[in-house]
Amino acid sequence: MGDHELFCTAGPRPRNAEATRSAILDAARERFARESYDDVGLRDIAGHVGVDAALVSRYFGSKEELFETVIDSCGKGGELMSGDRATFGQRVARDVIFEPKSETKLMGLMIMLRSISSTKAMEVVQRNANTRFHGPFADWVGGPEGAVRARLAAGFIMGMAISRDITGGYSLTPEQCERMTARMATILQDLIDG
Repeated sequence: MGDHELFCTAGPRPRNAEATRSAILDAARERFARESYDDVGLRDIAGHVGVDAALVSRYFGSKEELFETVIDSCGKGGELMSGDRATFGQRVARDVIFEPKSETKLMGLMIMLRSISSTKAMEVVQRNANTRFHGPFADWVGGPEGAVRARLAAGFIMGMAISRDITGGYSLTPEQCERMTARMATILQDLIDG
């Protein structure tokens, strides 16, 4: 064989495993946001990316494990517990009122809403929420009523964020938004401080 023949018989181009894994995760996130858990199959996701369903299983395991990874990728809520505890209410209220909506978090909400009809998906969502957010948040709040106060704070934050995202904002003047931020901050801080 001549040099030219060796050059022409080069093997296939190597794959970028991380890029493929990321593309699969993006496709799964989009599918689970648009359709219920029960209506999405690994073949659907694989077809969207142009890979074999076996590759999806290789990277993520079962459909349930992929769904859990998708839920994790939409935001963990751990940022609530970072920062100074004394300024929790002010920090979180300002974020909820003034920060632009996060497409990833909104997609996470859509995924959870579409999951309500599936027993298997709701088990994953509830387990994930309890072990990765509500439990740690209750521990961070602390005290004998920590779990209760944490649930109230989380519900209040979620309600305000959903209200903002689904209505496109609060339709208030900047001054009204500042007053709402101050009131929300007081309520949240009271919940955290007990």
